[in-house]
Amino acid sequence: MSEWTEIIDGLTDHVTLLKELGARSVQLAPEVIHGLGPRNTGGQSRGASSPAAPAAPATRRPPPALSAVFTAPPASAPRTLEQRRQALDAITARIEACDTCVLRKQRNLCVPGQGNPFSPDVMFIGEAPGADEDREGQAFVGAAGQFLTKMIAAMGYARDDVFIANICKCRPPGNRTPEADEMRACLPFLREQIRIVQPKTIVLLGGTAIRGLLETQVGVTRLQGQWTRYEGIPVMPTYHPAYILRFESMGDSAGLMRAKTEVWHALKLVLAQLGRTVPPVKAGASSRTP
Repeated sequence: MSEWTEIIDGLTDHVTLLKELGARSVQLAPEVIHGLGPRNTGGQSRGASSPAAPAAPATRRPPPALSAVFTAPPASAPRTLEQRRQALDAITARIEACDTCVLRKQRNLCVPGQGNPFSPDVMFIGEAPGADEDREGQAFVGAAGQFLTKMIAAMGYARDDVFIANICKCRPPGNRTPEADEMRACLPFLREQIRIVQPKTIVLLGGTAIRGLLETQVGVTRLQGQWTRYEGIPVMPTYHPAYILRFESMGDSAGLMRAKTEVWHALKLVLAQLGRTVPPVKAGASSRTP
């Protein structure tokens, strides 16, 4: 494939994403176009120095076979919708009463997670609640949550179609990264939620989600866009929406474009795994989101 073919493919992917997110126009500087070209083999990323632009992805692994994905829930898992809701409510009650770590004393509300509990196509897992989530008791309702909503809509879903949760169920002070003991305290709740919900795929948002659920120290820049598994469920790691928004706040258009393109590629792999195509934007609409 020629260099210009790869550049055009990169531009096409990103313009499609921008259209899904409601953009009506885009300005491309020469360095931005160059940044969408072939990845360099040395792993050096272009764009801002802080945060670093996403590293070049490794060779893509093929998605796992669908026959290995759509399996019946374990015998011990609740099977009916009502049973699953009751089981999730019981977990919520335990989270509210949990005092295993210090976060219990500093939170306002716990944030168990929410969404479709009946084998949704996708379960999104982030890091921990922020100030907005701590105030409302819902996962991903702040600025990062608004971006996640747009990404979900670009895939052709509504938030109620998927399940959204975090590694930690209580907000760390100052939105700091959760400590290891705090993640250990919350992970049993999340693992039970996964067993109950039985999502067809999982999307891990950011390094903390990757370290927590997969118990690995491999960073998100190396795992982004690469299939792995958790308890037999296909897992797609990618960047956290908050990471992408940092490029926007810094005015780093090249880093922002590269990060969005990488995330969009990962989400398209999830759609392909599920046997779905990228939905077109409805005629006359500037975005799939409300």
